[in-house]
Amino acid sequence: MRKLFLLPLALLLFTHITKAQFYKSFLPSPAFSDSLAKVVLDFRFNFKAIQGEKLSSRDNMDIYRSKVSIPGAAHSIIYRSHSVEDTTACFQSVMYSGDNYNEAVKVYRNTFRLVKKSRMRWVDKSAVSFSGELEEPDESIRFTMSFLKPDLIDNAYHDFFAEVEMTSSLEGWEVRLNLHNKRNDMEE
Repeated sequence: MRKLFLLPLALLLFTHITKAQFYKSFLPSPAFSDSLAKVVLDFRFNFKAIQGEKLSSRDNMDIYRSKVSIPGAAHSIIYRSHSVEDTTACFQSVMYSGDNYNEAVKVYRNTFRLVKKSRMRWVDKSAVSFSGELEEPDESIRFTMSFLKPDLIDNAYHDFFAEVEMTSSLEGWEVRLNLHNKRNDMEE
């Protein structure tokens, strides 16, 4: 009788543990979601709170190190335009840089999935997530980009997007996560 009781209990426990591990492997880590939330929240302040030391300047743009980095990124920076017409900033994390196309595709898809599956706690304590469709990469095309839009009603985020992009150059492939304001001509 005791064996009859222990067997179902052991199966139930095993199922519960493996199910949790299975789902855990598909969900972003709390560190990923927390870092993403910090960047998204600071967008309303044009990324000023997460802006670190100035790295360089180009044309009408200054480049700063970000105090917040997305887990898995080689580095994260903030591009800040300082022209009279445009004072916006863009957060960028380089998620992959190398010459392996298959690895770049894997990182591109995974980054998209992690952003889409992240759940962030908003200032009003509501849950915020991103939605969008993955644009599948093609090795014969040097550039692929997927857009994700947060489900926010806040006007400051009307044109805010997460972009996951995969580009090819002479040095190889690069996958970047960009968070910034971008006018979506398709909505007009």
